[in-house]
Amino acid sequence: MSKEQQDPILEWILNPDTQAEGFESLIKTYREPLYWHIRRLVVSHEDAEDALQNTFMNVYRSIDTFRRDSSLRTWLYKIATNEALTILRNRKLEYTSYDNEACEQLIDRLYADNEIDGDNILLKFQEAILRLPPKQQLVFNLRYYDEMSYEEISQLTGTSVGSLKTGYHYAAEKIKKYMMDSQIWKKKILNVISRKKNTLTLLWRIK
Repeated sequence: MSKEQQDPILEWILNPDTQAEGFESLIKTYREPLYWHIRRLVVSHEDAEDALQNTFMNVYRSIDTFRRDSSLRTWLYKIATNEALTILRNRKLEYTSYDNEACEQLIDRLYADNEIDGDNILLKFQEAILRLPPKQQLVFNLRYYDEMSYEEISQLTGTSVGSLKTGYHYAAEKIKKYMMDSQIWKKKILNVISRKKNTLTLLWRIK
């Protein structure tokens, strides 16, 4: 077993004497990153909370069956991803291309659920991601936001590392083009540069 897979939280959970503390630590450690991973897929806060609750319930019920052929983190993200996709299916928002009605509904949700100026660059960036084909969207989110290695994403999705690298490259190019074609980006880029240099990673960090 690799050091990565020897997660102390998992050891606490599997020990009857420390199981309660282990689950408490797991929720404390992973609640926020899993919430945002789900939220980026389902968009709605309420749906994200529902999927997150279902994720932890699923983890609690099935932790004994975890085979450790991947890291605990990867396993949790896989469960969270499946719960998010279930929510989308139940809401009839699952889609297979970037330009269909379900995609537009998710984008409408994005702007409705954010009390931010509709011209905000960060929202435009999220819109660009939502316009990606679903698999590219998932890979991009895991790589860009969650900083997963391609090997981790491969374990999570069952896709080869080579295909993931190609998919991420195409996703990044589509996002760059969408942002650079946006009048909002052209109009506000100077303000972004002067106000918060880190925001530039929206484009320049995508490699």
